[in-house]
Formats: sequence, structure tokens, C-alpha cells
Amino acid sequence: MTVQRRRLLKAAGALAGALVGGLMKPLAALAATWNKQAFSAKSAGDALKTLGMSGAQASNAIIIEAPQIAENGAVVPIEIMSKIAGTTNVSVLIEKNPYPLVASFDFTPDAIPYLRINAKMAETSDVRVVATAGGKHYAATKQIKVTIGGCGG
Repeated sequence: MTVQRRRLLKAAGALAGALVGGLMKPLAALAATWNKQAFSAKSAGDALKTLGMSGAQASNAIIIEAPQIAENGAVVPIEIMSKIAGTTNVSVLIEKNPYPLVASFDFTPDAIPYLRINAKMAETSDVRVVATAGGKHYAATKQIKVTIGGCGG
């Protein structure tokens, strides 16, 4: 019984040492990139302002593939691709959701930004995608009609 207790204490000591030594830092790094103010914004304009993406110019180089009519707003599949060279961020906003900013992804400048999300939609709304490339912001929108709301509707 004493040998098992010693092993348990050694394992607990190693885990405590790892925590104090910083081996568990990746979790803190992930939390550092969370923009709580933007994701808590009650309007798309406020979310874009917080992200520093206000005044994005319209672009046909952002492709949004989504159903025109979503039968269930609880799960709306949306595919997005940016053909703008050097895209470093893609953010997705659903205008009429209680919290419009639903996703924001960072990319390296050499990546080909493609993503697929399943979003909840409270009601029929415009989906706005804003891409950042070369310090400029570009936007595209697509309206999706929702027959049954997914955000409490």
C-alpha cells in the first residue's frame, strides 16, 4: 500500500511541477487570443469596430457557399473561401443573431483560407464575411432565410 501511495505522490508532484514550470502554457496562449469584447458585442457594427475591421470594401473574391433557405437555424452549414492573396484573418458575422460575431480565424499569409462552419441563426439574416489582407479589409454578404430559428426562436 505504501508503494502505491508513493507513486501517486510522485505523479502529483510531477504534474504540479509541470504546471508551475510552464509546460501547460498552450492553454494560456489560446485564452490570450480570445477577443471577449468582440464576441460579446450586440451588433455587427460594434463587433467589427472592436476587431478594427470597420469600413471594409466589398469584394467578389470572398466566396460564401450556404443554403438560400435553412430549414433549421440550429445548424446552418456555411463554407467560406478567400481568394484574396495574403489573407491573414477571416471573420464571420450573422447580422441578426443576439451575438453577431460567430467565428474569427487567423491564417498565415501563404495559406489558402478555406473554412466550413455550422452556425446557429436566430432568424433570416445576412451572413457577412470580412477578410483581412495586407492591412486592408474586404467583405462579402449572403442572405440566408431561416424557417425555424436556432437561437431560441
